[in-house]
Amino acid sequence: MVDAKMLVGMVFSGLSALVIEGIEDAGEMIVVRASTRGGAVECPACGTPTRRVHAFHERMPADVPVDGRRVLLRVRIRRMRCRSSSCARQTFREQVPGLLERYERHTVRLREQVRAVVRELAGRASARLLPALGIAAGRDTALRTLLGIALPDRAVPAVLGIDDFALRRSRNYATVLINADTGQRIDVLAGRSAGPLTQWLRTHPGVQTVCRDGSAAYAQAVRDALPGAIQVADRWHLWHGLAEAATKEVAGHSTCWVGATGLQDGPRARTTAERWRQVHELLDQDVGLLDCSRRLNLGLNTVKRYARASEPERLRRVPQYRPTLVDPYREHLRHRRAEEPGIPVTQLLDEIRELGYPGSANLLHRYLNQGRADEDQAHLSPRRASRLMLTRPDNLTDRQSERLDRLAASCPEMTVLRCLIRDFAGLLKPEQTNRARLETWICAAQSADLPHVRSFVRGLEQDLDAVIAALTNPHHNGRTEGVNTRTKMLKRQMYGRAGFTLLRHRILLD
Repeated sequence: MVDAKMLVGMVFSGLSALVIEGIEDAGEMIVVRASTRGGAVECPACGTPTRRVHAFHERMPADVPVDGRRVLLRVRIRRMRCRSSSCARQTFREQVPGLLERYERHTVRLREQVRAVVRELAGRASARLLPALGIAAGRDTALRTLLGIALPDRAVPAVLGIDDFALRRSRNYATVLINADTGQRIDVLAGRSAGPLTQWLRTHPGVQTVCRDGSAAYAQAVRDALPGAIQVADRWHLWHGLAEAATKEVAGHSTCWVGATGLQDGPRARTTAERWRQVHELLDQDVGLLDCSRRLNLGLNTVKRYARASEPERLRRVPQYRPTLVDPYREHLRHRRAEEPGIPVTQLLDEIRELGYPGSANLLHRYLNQGRADEDQAHLSPRRASRLMLTRPDNLTDRQSERLDRLAASCPEMTVLRCLIRDFAGLLKPEQTNRARLETWICAAQSADLPHVRSFVRGLEQDLDAVIAALTNPHHNGRTEGVNTRTKMLKRQMYGRAGFTLLRHRILLD
């Protein structure tokens, strides 16, 4: 069996720097009485060792819990007198390095445990968890402990990743700087304008490459502070920009590929055709776009959209049907209505309910009245149609590939769009030959009758050097996007009420 002294030595092994004189059971708390081991102590002011004791004091710091109960130390320490008569500090209290520090109410190991919790949970959540672990701490103590953790001193990286995130959406933003190679957080700046970033880059030399998104402010800040640095655009944002342009082009050519799905009809379609006629009549009279918007009381972007369409049918869209509970039984309904055109809806409802349909009769009536059960294939919206073009061909099923072939062959513009998407996807794998391939791609996109793709190309040309660097260098801004995703979690964890100082501290400690 293990004797009591050995058991105490095992449980309180972290207090080996002290002499344990006794242990008391105080109900919800364990009180450990101890004293220092004596011996000479160096004066903190002049370094002179001394054994002269001036007085005794008692400190009562908290220690790590035992058996789920709080532990309180009652440590008798000495106030020493310095032997040097010229020392400015005549008396001082002895400290216990590694266990007790000056002015601390917790032992070092308890403080490290509290810090580990507050780094992950911050204030309120830590205040709820720590008492369950046997540690008494409120939210103010948790926040004070968190802000007391020293931020790591990290060197300025050669490859810097820059991105912004919202402190309050559409109002306040901040900028995060990371090491693009390792993902280490370097700094967080208030705002997302060029000024703070320019000042930071000038005071932290050593950056050679900057990975960023398409922000003009960040681009200007890097040009002002580091004219010789290489700017690398984010490849994900390049692909996202092309995807948005492709979705608009596919929607604009709905009349070409819609097939049996049908287009929007009724008052909205007639209003669209009438507005298209009004806009083009004014344009034929050499009226400017801004003047057209004022005369017709339409938004400028709306007028531009009407002006880009060569005919009103290009503005008509596929009906935006949402998935419903009837969709899994569409084939059954279509076959039954083809076999018996006059079959009652109540009988169809009974049949699909036997197959597991959990919805209502009204939902089935609306589904049939919209004609969705009479289509040869499921409804295809412009967004889903563009998704077929943007998906890697290896990830498409045979049915999706067949539908994509019909979609691309519906008109010459869709055929060209499919080729442009495929060729641009091949550029996203960085290679030195991509510079010449990008020039060829830009020429092909500019010559195509695809206005939204041409608008995307104009954006590429405005930041062409960064785009070329993105397609020829392995550096990317993906890790910065990952840091922003983690930052959103931190904000939600603090209920969105964290100030910039606290949020910055947590980001840099993460």
